[in-house]
Amino acid sequence: MKNIVVFASGGGSNFQSVINAISSGKLEAKISGLITNKTGIKSIERARRNNIASEVISKKEFSEYADYEKALLEQLQSFSADLLVLAGYLRKIPDLIIESYEGRILNIHPSLLPKYGGKGFYGLNVHRAVIENGDKESGCTVHLVTKIYDDGPVLGQTKVPVFENDTPELLAARVLEEEHILYPKIISEYLKKLD
Repeated sequence: MKNIVVFASGGGSNFQSVINAISSGKLEAKISGLITNKTGIKSIERARRNNIASEVISKKEFSEYADYEKALLEQLQSFSADLLVLAGYLRKIPDLIIESYEGRILNIHPSLLPKYGGKGFYGLNVHRAVIENGDKESGCTVHLVTKIYDDGPVLGQTKVPVFENDTPELLAARVLEEEHILYPKIISEYLKKLD
């Protein structure tokens, strides 16, 4: 069975969707650890409730960037990571990690990439831009992580309509529902390809 390590910076509802998919047998894997850059977040609580080890590794704790990269890499090795799953992780993954786990890092993004991807496009910023531009549809994208933000090959997308009376919050909630369905499904399919 493959080991997934989840990276999260906040509430971790996508982290929970992966936990749920494993519990229900829809996803055959084990979450061997959670890595976060923040203390006191709901993701850590979710990990604790599900007996998943968690580790806080923040760039701020290191005077040298290379030491930060090394600490992340060592933690991933101690978690025996086969696949890294980004679930609302608001930090760029260091190049050393991308090189070490090339083709084994997935991310979910709340837009139909390549639209509304890249630096600054996260959370409500994405949904606000979709509404301001008058788009008729939005959605979510699962993609492979490369050294460029939100630029890796697309593995799956789900579309949702954008309604005239939508607010960024309403659209975000509708997209998030689809994220919780799409992400575990794509992770499962991708793990089968890794075998």
